[in-house]
Amino acid sequence: MFENAILLKDLDAKDALCRIVGACATKYHYMAQSCASIMHLIHKYDFVVTHMADAVAGTEKRYADGSLASSIIRDIGRTNPKDYVKDTAGAENIGRFLVELTDRLPKLISTNIGLLVPHFGGESYKIRNALVGVLGKLVAKAFKDVEGEVSSKSVRLRTKQAMLEILLERCRDVSAYTRSRVLQVWAELCEEHAVSIGMWNEVAEVAAGRLEDKSSIVRKSALNLLITMLQHNPFGPQLRIASFEATLEQYKKKLNELEPDVPSESVADGLHSDNDTCNENGEIHNVHTQEQQESLTDSCLTHVEEGIAQKGSPVPDVGNLEQTRALVASLEAGLRFSKCVSATMPTLIQLMASSSASDVENTILLLMRCKQFQIDGSEACLRKMLPLVFSQDKSIYEAVENAFVTIYIRKNPVETAKNLLSLAIDSNIGDLAALEFIIAALVSKGDISTSMTSALWDFFCFNVSGTTAEQSCGALSILCMAAKSSTGVLSSHLQDIIDIGFGRWAKVEPLLARTACIAIQRLSEDDQKKLLSINGSRVIGILESLVSGFWLPENICGGDELQHEIDGSSASILTTVQVAKLSRYLFIVSHVAMNQLVYIESCARKIQKQKVVKERADIDRHNINSKGAIPPDSLKDNSINAELGLASSEEAILDNLSDKAEKEIISGGSSEKNLIGHCASFLSKLSRNFSLMQKYPELQASGMLALCRFMIIDANFCDANLQLLFTVVESSASEIVRSNCTIALGDLAVRFPNLLEPWTENMYARLRDPSLSVRKNAVLVLSHLILNDMMKVKGYINEMAIRVEDEDERISSLAKLFFHELSKKGNNPIYNLLPDILGKLSKQNLIRESFCNVMQFLIGSIKKDKQMESLVEKLCNRFSGVTDITQWEYISYCLSQLAFTEKGMKKLMESFKIYEHALLEDSVMDHFRNIINKGKKFAKPELKLCIEEFEDKLNKFHIEKKDQEATARNAQIHQQKVDGMEGFAVAGNIREDSVGSDTTDEGEVFNPSTEGMTRHVNGSSNSKVMESDEYSNASSELIESEPAETEVQSAKVNIRGASKSKAKRNGTKYQKNNVSASTRSSSRSPKD
Repeated sequence: MFENAILLKDLDAKDALCRIVGACATKYHYMAQSCASIMHLIHKYDFVVTHMADAVAGTEKRYADGSLASSIIRDIGRTNPKDYVKDTAGAENIGRFLVELTDRLPKLISTNIGLLVPHFGGESYKIRNALVGVLGKLVAKAFKDVEGEVSSKSVRLRTKQAMLEILLERCRDVSAYTRSRVLQVWAELCEEHAVSIGMWNEVAEVAAGRLEDKSSIVRKSALNLLITMLQHNPFGPQLRIASFEATLEQYKKKLNELEPDVPSESVADGLHSDNDTCNENGEIHNVHTQEQQESLTDSCLTHVEEGIAQKGSPVPDVGNLEQTRALVASLEAGLRFSKCVSATMPTLIQLMASSSASDVENTILLLMRCKQFQIDGSEACLRKMLPLVFSQDKSIYEAVENAFVTIYIRKNPVETAKNLLSLAIDSNIGDLAALEFIIAALVSKGDISTSMTSALWDFFCFNVSGTTAEQSCGALSILCMAAKSSTGVLSSHLQDIIDIGFGRWAKVEPLLARTACIAIQRLSEDDQKKLLSINGSRVIGILESLVSGFWLPENICGGDELQHEIDGSSASILTTVQVAKLSRYLFIVSHVAMNQLVYIESCARKIQKQKVVKERADIDRHNINSKGAIPPDSLKDNSINAELGLASSEEAILDNLSDKAEKEIISGGSSEKNLIGHCASFLSKLSRNFSLMQKYPELQASGMLALCRFMIIDANFCDANLQLLFTVVESSASEIVRSNCTIALGDLAVRFPNLLEPWTENMYARLRDPSLSVRKNAVLVLSHLILNDMMKVKGYINEMAIRVEDEDERISSLAKLFFHELSKKGNNPIYNLLPDILGKLSKQNLIRESFCNVMQFLIGSIKKDKQMESLVEKLCNRFSGVTDITQWEYISYCLSQLAFTEKGMKKLMESFKIYEHALLEDSVMDHFRNIINKGKKFAKPELKLCIEEFEDKLNKFHIEKKDQEATARNAQIHQQKVDGMEGFAVAGNIREDSVGSDTTDEGEVFNPSTEGMTRHVNGSSNSKVMESDEYSNASSELIESEPAETEVQSAKVNIRGASKSKAKRNGTKYQKNNVSASTRSSSRSPKD
């Protein structure tokens, strides 16, 4: 009847069935049959789990007999863990049943938990998840009773400690689902205050470590755990490190006063001793520690703020020595927890850039909680959140917007204004753009009220006491942001913008004048007309002063005022000019020219828009009849215009007008040049004066920026100065100049792609610049051009791949983002680029680790099996014709990083002949072994047999190659020895010939080598053989005196002249030769 789900919805029927099951099992002793039936129902029906748990728990309460529950637990414990791998649905139902039963009978399960613990070693993650939930329920509920003997309490506490250690251990489980479930259990325990102070920091460190887990569900659980730990922390509402350190130092001094003879204990020792005492003497001491924590939260942390301000103030008395010691340990634990959470800030910044929306959303929630508890570094991390408002994911945008409203928008308008001011003052350009976007959205929604804008006007007008010029500038900048969605924000204080923005405060804060100009630009057309009608002459005068820069500080537009004499063609021309003013002049002229180009393009767009509107109006006007059909006459006219090409000719006329207007800016096509045209010619000559530019870096920065703007405007001017631009971007000593030129190259590539196409290699060369900012801008520019199809991915993409391992983390992240986005385009261009990148990187002088990291990242972006299979063949083909061992290693490493399929393994086996010559190297062989191990994991029995045969073939070939190499090496060594012996023999023959040839006119035979060595030997024995003029006398003298000694001496001579080993083998031969030589010489002398 338990199989009928509808019947179980009736509470009376369900209660009756539960009583029947309990009576049969306990009262009538059908225990085995009842257990078998219950297990069968649990395995088969998932809706029965909760009802069966109620039945088993009701039996124990009704009959005070837990034998049924114990019997079921024994049956579950005796089940082979491998059975749960096959029956996943049954494993899930069993796990749910165990958790439900533990919730109802925690003490009974705690006595039988030992039967279930072995299943932690099983392969079914669902059973492990259930056991983790069981341990969590037991820790929370099974050990609350403090009654009983000391020994039993000690056993229970040891059991509880063992369960907590198992939970900590399971945080490193192989399954991401289990790791996630463990972290969720720890969060539940923290909510129920079941985690002791000694265990708190261990859990926090584990959670912080899991933030870098490869699985997003684990990271999500870790973030939620840290949020829960902050919310339920036992250390107080403020977790600033400085506060804890100050209070801890004071209480340590007090502890030293209470025990002057005992050295102060460390925090860890104090906490561990508390834990040991709890384990041995029961839970009473643990409760005492919790009371100490509560007293810390209520009294001491309130005093911390005063302690920071007044160092000499006395600390509150908390009691005797033991209480003070416990409080010091608790403060040290709180300090450790605060440092642990603060140390996660760099990881949280990385998580905000994660591709997983859950990571970003939960990271923002954690940072909000950290800000609430004043964790160090949380404020700076929250600023990193602002650029996420541009995310295309709606959930991320909403999370950022809600966090911004929660943190910065207060009910008090003045507090809100202060928060926004601090954001505007301390933010960089990117953050300001994000801030402008989100403030405009909040103004349109009404979240920023008129009272808040009034508070901002008070700060701008210095109506709030203590307002600085920087704060006034920040307030005006926030108001300009708000005016983007509501132009009426600025209309009420037009006179204040003029008086304050261009008044005396602009000398204190130069950016105030710039912000005032932006405010004027943001005004509506009516407000602008009103402003000019009231203060027209004054505004024009102010703008003229801004251009000339006479009355404002020099740092508004340029650097220090320097003077330089420029030789002119006429002596009457002024030859002295201030470099700073010349820099401003070039900036103003180029800016005016650029805005003229923008105006021409806006006019062209306006004409096109009017044309489209006119065409639509004509169509609507001709739709007279009821069917809405266009009259035949109109259709005929349109067809005639299409045939004659009148529509396209109108567009061509418009394009010609636009081109002509653009050329007239610099007058590239006319003989007479206007002011900007003359300035362009002067600027081109000035930029070629490298000595002058190097002398004044500020002038070079302003001049090259102006040159780039002129080049963007006119194609002829761009073509004439491209060589100059690339020369400067490669050779300039100024990092700012190289960065600006790199950015300008991107704009030029968009506007004149055909002109920049031959310089593609030089653009990629900027990725090797020693400056971090230049490399970063080069990565950004090239990423923009390639991802938007404005530049083709050519053979220099390996330079971008190297940036993946850049020393700067931001550049490395940008390069990785580029390849990640590139892999999403079309059919994944990285697949086609990978072999070329591999070939070029293997020839460059890269560190092996860097090469491996780059190729591993690139290969990881290829997901399709077909592309992987094709890459196997392509990489194998690269072995042919390659003799460099390093390239063999790199190619085999890339092969080992591929995700192999059956077809991929077969292609690898078929290509054996191509790479067999490389298997000699051990490193190459190791990579192929890794490939084989991967293949064995997914291969079917038939393929697995082929892989094993292939492995044997590889090993056999590798051993044969090694033996051949060893044999060839030995043969080479032997050949060298033989060559040495032959050379020595030739040397002996040469001696013989020399004996025959060294004959004087008188018939003397002279052997200089023998004579010299003989003299040496006789000299050592203090006896010399005197030479006579007649050879016969010398010869007879030698023969008569010790002939054996002469032979020995000859052998010694040969040993000294060659190696000992060779001399021993050939000594006799050389002796014979010497004797025969002497005999021949002596026999020849009488004939002569």
